[in-house]
Amino acid sequence: MRAFLLSLLMFLGACATTPAPAADSSGDSLDAIARDYVALILEIGEREPGYVDAYYGPAEWQAAATADPRTVPQLIHGAAGLTERLNAASTRGADAATVQRRAYLLAHVSAAAARLRMLSGETMGFADEAEALFGIRPELRPLESFDPVLAEIDALLPGAGSLTERVTAFKSHYVIPRGRLQAVMDAAIAECRARTVRHIALPAHERFSLSFVGDKPWSGYNYYLGDAASRIEINADLPIYTERAVDLGCHEAYPGHHVYNLLLEQTFVRERGWMEMSVYPLFSPMSFVAEGSANYGIDLAFPGDEAAAYERDVLFPLAGLDPATADKKAQLAALTRRLARAEYTIADDWLAGRIERDEAIRRLMKYTLATEARATQRLRFIDTYRSYIINYGLGRDVVQAWVERQGSDRWAAMETLLSSQILPVDLD
Repeated sequence: MRAFLLSLLMFLGACATTPAPAADSSGDSLDAIARDYVALILEIGEREPGYVDAYYGPAEWQAAATADPRTVPQLIHGAAGLTERLNAASTRGADAATVQRRAYLLAHVSAAAARLRMLSGETMGFADEAEALFGIRPELRPLESFDPVLAEIDALLPGAGSLTERVTAFKSHYVIPRGRLQAVMDAAIAECRARTVRHIALPAHERFSLSFVGDKPWSGYNYYLGDAASRIEINADLPIYTERAVDLGCHEAYPGHHVYNLLLEQTFVRERGWMEMSVYPLFSPMSFVAEGSANYGIDLAFPGDEAAAYERDVLFPLAGLDPATADKKAQLAALTRRLARAEYTIADDWLAGRIERDEAIRRLMKYTLATEARATQRLRFIDTYRSYIINYGLGRDVVQAWVERQGSDRWAAMETLLSSQILPVDLD
């Protein structure tokens, strides 16, 4: 696998032409299959709102899907047909990118078929569902295995009250006042962009809009609009801390979702005409790479203690906050990050019906150190997106390990990943 990936990376770096489409003996090509794959995804989107995260292909394809979408059973049959065609399509003598293209389409059709089965009423365990949709199986660790991390945080913030209460009280000193939120977010995103463009060339016309919203299950969302443009929304229902300005700026914009989507559009849709990349199905292996790279992008843009220093020197003054305990805040953030996978076990129990809602919220409060309001919002996210949550913590760790195995130039490896059809199975 490592040898194959090396050849793929060399191809992506050196080749600027469109490879010839692979075809089987009947003349069926990957281009034709890709066109029908896009139709499948768009029609699933008509059956499940939110399933299509982005689409920037021909408007008439979307219009056709909207006008006459197949039923879920028909779509299941259509996915099976695409799988048969992909298995029959020969890649004998094809270059590495074309071989990977076929594997990419197979993986995404498989994920679409799994999502369709779920829409038909099939239920899967948390780990089975995650593997079926995102192409990688998460480990579900006993919650007790996270207790040593809680003990370290307890030692960092001793005092009266529960650990969650102490953490909440400590972090309350770092809430960005609502009246300063725009200025802080603008500065953070600008810094994330400045650090990204030093390493990755972006189209001159790339742009985004930013707005603050409420009543959402998520903290931030990037809606990619095509033509190198995004609409970024930040949920301001709950307090936003200074570190979240950096996190959201990198994750949603640079080098996160905005950069990922525009590079895919530029590399595949515009330069090669590979139309499967004009549509982004949310419940697919694509999301594991998207969320994992967006989270790792925070560490890439702000290595070591640079994020803490940027907060202290730039964001704290903008927000009118006292940086006196900034070092302890950074220590808390590092420890809290080690709790990220605890929610997989909680979600598994909740979604399987083994615990009641109050118990799920209590466990989230304990193991993510969240207030009741924030834990309730997180449970709403789990209700909505289910096993999608693995794409953040596990995704970040897998992407980080892969990028750092590629050599000393981590930005070059990141750019390769963001403009490729590399799958989760290739990263692990």
